[in-house]
Amino acid sequence: MKFTRFTTNSAIYTGVITEDTIREIKGDMFGDWEYTGQTYAESEVKLLAPLEPNQIIGIGANYVSKVVDIPQELPEIPVFFFKPTSSVIGPEEEIRIPEGIDQVKFESELAIVIGKEAKNIPESEVLDYIFGYTVGNDVTAPQFFHSDGHWTIGKSFDTFTPLGPVIETELDPFNVNVEAKLNDTEKQNSATELMIIPIRKMVSYLTNVMTLKPGDVILTGSPIGAELVGAGDVIECEIKEIGTLRNTFATAQKGAKTY
Repeated sequence: MKFTRFTTNSAIYTGVITEDTIREIKGDMFGDWEYTGQTYAESEVKLLAPLEPNQIIGIGANYVSKVVDIPQELPEIPVFFFKPTSSVIGPEEEIRIPEGIDQVKFESELAIVIGKEAKNIPESEVLDYIFGYTVGNDVTAPQFFHSDGHWTIGKSFDTFTPLGPVIETELDPFNVNVEAKLNDTEKQNSATELMIIPIRKMVSYLTNVMTLKPGDVILTGSPIGAELVGAGDVIECEIKEIGTLRNTFATAQKGAKTY
């Protein structure tokens, strides 16, 4: 099923997309819900990020260019980071470049949406706790990375986490490609088998550190090919089985500056 959030007539709704129709639902997307009987055409609504995340966790440097490059020994402690929920936007919304810099980096990613509370989960059971998957763009301003290795500021600006267009609950995450087109030119296209830390290990590891809860989003890393872009550039992050997340980069917003 393809779950989405959308707005029409200044109100926000949740629904399930079937072909070109959105069937409105009410209740808890992750638990008990039902159809309201109201339907909408996609053409008459604006799609939003498909959920309001509980928290957002990303993993860094998680792809290689070919299978033979996957290391025999995986990192003892993977590089994880948090992104604020205030950075989330949806399809067709502008990504705002921070004041004082001219470029930021796009990073197309498969995003996991947790559906059940998860703590100390073995790898063999991880998929039972995943609600579905969406497309994410882990926008990054490396100019704001701290010299000691802290990434938080460079990952945290408003609009830096586009998500969408839907949460697909019927997806084989091990048999999809993560793609990106910049101004209609392909920049990224990698199978998820090229992940260094695979999905089951990634989620299991996190549940041994923290309790994951429904609505948590895990960004699983970006393929080789991400690059810096500027105002006016259009990025389309795509996983064909989910859809295309399209956003335009826009001119500087007021905010933190580099010193």
